[in-house]
Amino acid sequence: MVYSTERGLVCPTCRLPTAKCRCGKEEPAPAGDGIARVRRETKGRGGKTVTTVSGVPLAGEALRNLAKDLKRRCGTGGTAKDGVIEIQGDHRETIMTELSRRGFTAKLSGG
Repeated sequence: MVYSTERGLVCPTCRLPTAKCRCGKEEPAPAGDGIARVRRETKGRGGKTVTTVSGVPLAGEALRNLAKDLKRRCGTGGTAKDGVIEIQGDHRETIMTELSRRGFTAKLSGG
């Protein structure tokens, strides 16, 4: 490409203007063994019970959509942050069946 001011700064990978470039904006899939671990936690939460799901081989928007569907299935609130889905309350069995139904390998973790 010859220097041109017509398009402004250009991404060297995809050759699109930097405002339209999508390179590197997609979050990478988390590294791991691909097994979703479901556990119940109360530590550091003021005695409140939270069910956490970690190790799901999804990232970004797909992980947030899965969290949204799990929250709807359990009928409670929650969040997805740092690759971990947190659902309020003890819903381990419901989450295990839902993840299995969706084709994920899931196992109970913790005590």
